[in-house]
Amino acid sequence: MTAERTQPNLWQATAPAAPATGPLSGKRTVDVAIIGGGYTGLSAALHLAEKGVSVALAEARQIGHGGSGRNVGLVNAGMWVKPNDLIATLGQAEGDRLLTALGNGPSLVFDLIERHGIACEAVRNGTLHMAIGEDGMKDIRDREAQWQARGAPVSVLSADDARRLTGAEGFAGALLDKRAGTVQPLAYARGLAHAAVAAGAELFTQTPLLAAEKAGAGWKLRFPDGAITAQKVIVATNAYGDLVPRTPWQQHVGELTKLGYFQFATGPLSHNVARSILPERQGCWDTGLVMTSFRLDQQNRLVFGSIGNLDAIAEGTHRAFAKRAVRKLFPQIGEFDFEHWWDGRIGMTTTNLPRLHALAPGVVSVSGYNGRGISPGSVFGKALADHVTGHAGAIPLSETPVRPDAWRKARALLLGLGSKAKHMIDHRF
Repeated sequence: MTAERTQPNLWQATAPAAPATGPLSGKRTVDVAIIGGGYTGLSAALHLAEKGVSVALAEARQIGHGGSGRNVGLVNAGMWVKPNDLIATLGQAEGDRLLTALGNGPSLVFDLIERHGIACEAVRNGTLHMAIGEDGMKDIRDREAQWQARGAPVSVLSADDARRLTGAEGFAGALLDKRAGTVQPLAYARGLAHAAVAAGAELFTQTPLLAAEKAGAGWKLRFPDGAITAQKVIVATNAYGDLVPRTPWQQHVGELTKLGYFQFATGPLSHNVARSILPERQGCWDTGLVMTSFRLDQQNRLVFGSIGNLDAIAEGTHRAFAKRAVRKLFPQIGEFDFEHWWDGRIGMTTTNLPRLHALAPGVVSVSGYNGRGISPGSVFGKALADHVTGHAGAIPLSETPVRPDAWRKARALLLGLGSKAKHMIDHRF
């Protein structure tokens, strides 16, 4: 995958340093072991340590190596599936629980940021779901009605108001969700890591899981230079669970369609230009079938993204599309070039909703965030911490068996080819 290639990732270039970590050496015995150093694993480690539970986290690469260091940085409320559709899939009771938990997700994220003093460019002025044409307006009006019925502070904006809040040309309107906001995503992950260490968690990096075996009522996990014995295990690898081939407890990878998402970032824009673009710093994405996103970082770089991988074949196509799109959306920028570009993986399920699995006795996992990793990862990390310490019903999902998707690779290939084809011909609006 392209995620393993060296790329000039903006978030890696501008995030504060992670806590000092290194590979596990020797043996550890803890109450809970966590596999994966993204939002879910770090949130779980932090909340477990705050309970006084001994916890060790093992990450195969570095903190935030996967989606947590590669996403757009939108702290959204809920999944992108509409509330009524979510309830139709999960049923009323479970659907209500999940919608409530994830609707409150941004509050958890921004509370963690404030409580632990995480420097991650946090802005909570909402997000904007940008409508393309009348079909897009119909979609966001439907979302507005469904969320307002649940008391959420969302509202549809006119084309003029959408233009005023974005400085972008060509949108029919937008849905403003005041619950949401933006962060520097890798900085948030590294901040969670610092908070977890300060609370007493042990974090190990460059420590891939190689094997696992039962040890009494718990598990003994083997790594290249050591071992961890734990009563409970949380697997928090999501779409990056196959970084190490034949790793135990990665069955859930077989049900995830791994969708690529790329981003390009300009250099810092001049003050005069920057003040005409997203003056309130909302993060944006649109209603297009091949979705695009845009936002500013703290240094006034414009970050533009869409579906696709930056592999050797597709990178030129996606780069050219990104340039055309930025010029069309923001003609006031004038001549520009991209200084950073990177891609990552989104783990998609067939229902477009996350799934809870018991992978073995005492081993639990939540995966499939479908492009909404920051808030759900933080929420489910906390819920998993409660779950493994005996709080029944802590996770707002029912446990399901792993159901491998035989079509996932074909689906990923078609989505990649489709996004590339659209970007070859798409000139926006």
